[in-house]
Amino acid sequence: MKARRKRLEKYCNTINCDTLVTFEPENLFYLTGFWGEAIGVLEKGGKTTIIAPELEAQRAKEDSVNCNVVISQRGGLVSSLASTIKKKKICTDCQNYSIMQSLKKSIPSIKQSSAPFYNARIIKDSEEIRVLKKASSVIDEMFELCTQTIQKGRRESELQTILMAFANANDLFDTGYRSTLNPLIIASGSNSSLPHAQVTKRKFADGDMITVDLTLRYKGYVSDATRTFGLGSISKEAITVYEIVKESQKAGLKAVRPGKTCASVDDVCRKIIEEHSYGPHFIHSTGHGIGLDVHESPNISAKSKEKLKKDMAITVEPGIYIPKKFGVRIEDSLIVKDRAAVMHKFTKDLIVI
Repeated sequence: MKARRKRLEKYCNTINCDTLVTFEPENLFYLTGFWGEAIGVLEKGGKTTIIAPELEAQRAKEDSVNCNVVISQRGGLVSSLASTIKKKKICTDCQNYSIMQSLKKSIPSIKQSSAPFYNARIIKDSEEIRVLKKASSVIDEMFELCTQTIQKGRRESELQTILMAFANANDLFDTGYRSTLNPLIIASGSNSSLPHAQVTKRKFADGDMITVDLTLRYKGYVSDATRTFGLGSISKEAITVYEIVKESQKAGLKAVRPGKTCASVDDVCRKIIEEHSYGPHFIHSTGHGIGLDVHESPNISAKSKEKLKKDMAITVEPGIYIPKKFGVRIEDSLIVKDRAAVMHKFTKDLIVI
């Protein structure tokens, strides 16, 4: 935590501020170790304060690391903040318009910027990597569970229930944190042609391609992985498409290294799919950053100008989607190293159940 605060101080100084104020729960957690309704304040020298309502104060004291916890005044969090940090050069990540207007009345010079958190969070420390690896290992177990529970006649929603129960039992769906969008995508048959399909009551049928995308949070951090399974007598086209996506994803992982542009990774994946004449059916970016949010920077896309750096956490997830027929996506979360450190060990060979 001490090293994180030093990084945040450094990036705060680059925008000529000496005090950093966070309202966003992910940034509060990054700064303090506490996730809840509160404001976090980082001052010069690393002094860290949490301003919390009385109902959150005890938990803030228990969960935070080396923080002074102040119970907010009856007027609310914002008034307590204003009385705490007068005469400082302040930067805040506050996204709420009315709160910002209120803050500007009390602190006219306050700056609004998420840059210090963006720059600090984009590189993961050893503890963050450890947590992400643990989350990824449990997701691998959930893919194995899919091979045991997918069967003809079972509904997508039934598999969702089975997987969510497993995630809950392994602390991957803690309601104390902000929920991820679509934590489980289970898309079968023509539903799998929709990259962000909603889980339905459709029954699995012979010949289905079944996409299972698991985006789950462990101790605050999100791991994200996808596997596509076949059921029964799948078509030759489905097998061909699967192998193209597998080849594309393998090439993308190989292209990941510090100093390479995000766009170059997208290009490697996309060219393979285009060479097989499926380019128009690869309809999303190749990947994204992960961490305290499911979609963090950097964006692994053709338009991105960012370069990869050591210890960034990203996904590589090419896909092909044939409208009203089927889709295939293969996705891993990984840590950027000289050779990509893929955090998922579950096979990427096509499993036909």
